[in-house]
Amino acid sequence: MLYSISHTTTYMYHEQVSLCHNIAMLSPRNTNTQICQSSNIFISPLPEVLESHTDFFGNKAIYFVVEQEHDTLSVTVTSLVEKIPAPFTTNINTISWEAVRDLLQSFTGNYIEEKQFTAVTDITAPTTAISNYAAESFAAGQSLFKAVYNLMQRIYTDFEFTPGFTTISTPLSTVMKERKGVCQDFAHLAISCLHAMGLSAKYVSGYIETLAPEGKEKLAGVDASHAWFSVFIPEMGWVDFDPTNNKIPDEQYITVGWGRDYFDIVPLKGVIMSSSSHEMMVSVDVRRV
Repeated sequence: MLYSISHTTTYMYHEQVSLCHNIAMLSPRNTNTQICQSSNIFISPLPEVLESHTDFFGNKAIYFVVEQEHDTLSVTVTSLVEKIPAPFTTNINTISWEAVRDLLQSFTGNYIEEKQFTAVTDITAPTTAISNYAAESFAAGQSLFKAVYNLMQRIYTDFEFTPGFTTISTPLSTVMKERKGVCQDFAHLAISCLHAMGLSAKYVSGYIETLAPEGKEKLAGVDASHAWFSVFIPEMGWVDFDPTNNKIPDEQYITVGWGRDYFDIVPLKGVIMSSSSHEMMVSVDVRRV
């Protein structure tokens, strides 16, 4: 399966901006289920500085600087990604979640990479309410896969997908109290639950293909960025779960990158030299080629 992805972010400033520094993390990375055949960035106005590097987690980051006055900034990243059938098998490792927790907490030199994803961040730090919520899925002796699958199902059932209710700064305590949020909130909540149990979890950023209703043509730009989480299970590696849609991601999911939380893989961030406000528009298009 081959996908074409176009992601455009447009900032409209109320006053002229003379300088801006930005980092874009919108280029899909290669994984065992996808190959990024190409990825190109188009910036208007043209930047005076344009550099790329690979961050700590292996994600591609593009740094650019615009040093001319402008009242609009447009950033478009177009990518071509080949999806490979996932090597997922029915041979699910039945290792208990306690056994995996103990492996991750051991003082051996094993699982160094995986251990770093047990550390909490400001947004994923478990509260008492989150710890209690997590414990309901992690019965004694339960396999890690089944426990996480149950957690995914419960978040999908217990929480309402409500666009606009939260922002990137909304704490999980509010999400827990109101039982509302969006995909990044549900991914953060699941990660927080896993941290509460002493387990490793990644925040995954990417896209999901959406299909038009039968008999209708899909509109351009109506897709969106998506987020889910991934859990380390010995002998299976990192296994993805999507609590927003209550499913294990398949070939309709395109991974851009991952980190400990949203702030490790922000699609586009930066600073501007201006005191005025601005508006932002995002258009995403994911299509089969």
